Amino acid sequence: MPFTPFHMGPALAVKAVCGRHFSLMVFGFSQIAIDIEPLVHIIRGDAVLHGFTHTYLGATLIALASVLVGRPVCQFLLKYWTPDPSSPFLNWLHGPKLISWPAAIASAFVGTYSHVFLDSIMHFDMQPLAPFSDTNALLHVISVDSLHLVCVLGGVLGVLLSFAVFIIRRGAQVDGQA
Repeated sequence: MPFTPFHMGPALAVKAVCGRHFSLMVFGFSQIAIDIEPLVHIIRGDAVLHGFTHTYLGATLIALASVLVGRPVCQFLLKYWTPDPSSPFLNWLHGPKLISWPAAIASAFVGTYSHVFLDSIMHFDMQPLAPFSDTNALLHVISVDSLHLVCVLGGVLGVLLSFAVFIIRRGAQVDGQA
């Protein structure tokens, strides 16, 4: 799924459950980083778009780079993103300006490994276990339309869970202040 927002759907659900222990920004950074290779192949007109970065070995290296480079880049961006003070949800959603090392590591690895997993289902040129195996047992395990639907539903679930967590926590804060 190069250059599509579908990978972010399941990440929204993970963020809703894990909260500050998962960074959507580092996850997104890892999604962009892993798809640089297919972009280069598209520009060159190559028949095979998904190479080394779309293997679990390559995803591991991309995840490490996403932690080391993506965490400071994302923290810099968070430092300058100021949500509307009159919007309690946006302020809650913004979270802390510091992305912890464990959150960055988890987000980068979930990002790259889930990317390889999802792309393995739909792309014929994927060899996710290379160099150890050139097979792709996940290819067409479900239809591409079903895969997209699962990703969209993951995003909807994530948004709903985020609102629910926000409302529950806000209620707890109001009760605690009374």
